[in-house]
Amino acid sequence: MGCRVAVICLAVLIAGIIPPSAARAATKSFRLEAPDMLVESGLLRFLLPRFTLKHGIRIEIVKEGAPSDARLSANAEGTPVFEGPEQTWSLSLTDTDNAYADTFADWLTGDVGRNTVDAFEVNGRALFSAALEKPKADESVILPGNEVAGEKLAEIHCGRCHMVNEATRLTTVGSTPSFAVMRGFTDWQTRFEAFFVLNPHPSFTVIDGVTEPFDETRPSPMVPVTITIDELEAILAFVSRMEPADLGAPIQYQ
Repeated sequence: MGCRVAVICLAVLIAGIIPPSAARAATKSFRLEAPDMLVESGLLRFLLPRFTLKHGIRIEIVKEGAPSDARLSANAEGTPVFEGPEQTWSLSLTDTDNAYADTFADWLTGDVGRNTVDAFEVNGRALFSAALEKPKADESVILPGNEVAGEKLAEIHCGRCHMVNEATRLTTVGSTPSFAVMRGFTDWQTRFEAFFVLNPHPSFTVIDGVTEPFDETRPSPMVPVTITIDELEAILAFVSRMEPADLGAPIQYQ
């Protein structure tokens, strides 16, 4: 009996000292900031359980201004994801290192997410639509470099986690965003140019002449990504010529 009580007390103590961020990570969840009017519309109650069922990631809705990992707002900040009523809603990632929020962004801008938004109705009337006008391709930033070599390098070094192209579709980690989705972010160039300082990359990435070598007593937890500045420039050249993920109208089924 005494041993059982001790185990219970220890469990309570551990639960009390685990920070909320660790608890969220353990349960695969993230915080989504959304205004009251969007919550009260019922769209999120319709949308989010379907995402959770697909990916096993729980979303905690928080009020405007509260700490969050992603934000839905009726302004130009972020990636436009749906319209209605009489305004365009955008999704922005307030924590760019949160893989679960990245997965939600990928889902919401994909065919399944857009079709789910279009399926939501109140009294038989659709209030929201994912049939946004397709943004014009960004042709203003074409970075110099060998884009053919860059694609091959991206397959080798990045394809084990990210979907770089069709050749890497089946070799990726499901919680990481594809190159095409990230290419659609407004800050895509900054993300790719400085990827090696964004978590979790510093723990396994070495850029010759830029980053410090790993401490021999604290080696990389996985096979390191080791590239040169020239190779990084080739990858950037490839990404700059990539077509961003299509956020236009969903596929129409007959």
